[in-house]
Amino acid sequence: MKIFVTGGAGYIGSICVEQLLEAGHQVTVFDNLTEGHRKAVDSRAELIIGDLQKECDIHDAMEHARPDAVMHFAANALVGESMENPSKYFRNNVYGGLNLLDAMVAVGVKKFVFSSTCATFGPPDRLPIDETLPQRPINPYGESKLMFEKILRWYDEIHGLKFVALRYFNAAGATERFGEDHRIETHLIPNVLKVALGQRENVQIFGTDYETPDGTCIRDYIHIVDLAQAHMLALGTKESAFYNLGTGGGTSVREIIATCEKVTGKKIPVVEKARRPGDPARLIAGSDKVQRELGWKPKYQAIDKIIESAWAWHVRHPNGYGD
Repeated sequence: MKIFVTGGAGYIGSICVEQLLEAGHQVTVFDNLTEGHRKAVDSRAELIIGDLQKECDIHDAMEHARPDAVMHFAANALVGESMENPSKYFRNNVYGGLNLLDAMVAVGVKKFVFSSTCATFGPPDRLPIDETLPQRPINPYGESKLMFEKILRWYDEIHGLKFVALRYFNAAGATERFGEDHRIETHLIPNVLKVALGQRENVQIFGTDYETPDGTCIRDYIHIVDLAQAHMLALGTKESAFYNLGTGGGTSVREIIATCEKVTGKKIPVVEKARRPGDPARLIAGSDKVQRELGWKPKYQAIDKIIESAWAWHVRHPNGYGD
């Protein structure tokens, strides 16, 4: 298939592009490179530099590529920033997404895979989080993604645009060639590994008195290759659907740090701080539906394997992509 990937120069998008190419697909990447990196784009893909908020950019690119399907990763995704600058999140994640959908309708593209988030649910009533739970986001980031999910339902009904929305929490790990390099790094695993690389003095733990076995928050981590496989499986669906992605378990902050120490052979100094407002003790997504309907089976569920792949990439690329 010919696949058009927005945000294909970012962390998740770049590895999905690599996996699509390995599976024999033809890929066009559309990215404005504000968050992504040119070096993160597989050389076998075509790169179009453009901005989703500029209608002419995305319409021209879609007309040029004329893909069979679109994968959409181009979103701002920092929860804290969304609380400070909600306009940025609604403009990019909603208005930019609308421009993308309109370009698809204009060219006649009928298949869409959306990289959504479990942040659309907000604090859950129960765990694991499945697709039946009410969606009550507590920040503009989660709200912007939920708004776009609702828009997708209407574009299906009115334009026949079939979509799959995949919701998940923490992507982690790397492939041999591509890994995680954010200009503003908020994710736990790369920040812990930066300490092992000597680039940070310590790692901060926000809250040590949660009702969890070791007192620290528990989160759901998915290997980036397993995530890419779910997006590729979504290309084969005929009807629109929403799926949550998770490994069924979870790992605490202290367990992540201990595993990073084991994998790297380095001592990771820790600074304990007070809880951050709004951090639930546990966030774990259920994936029974996607496993049952799409046959998705994560291969890298062990957290040490996920961290080993991330560490190997960071050792080879201590300065990330260097741009």
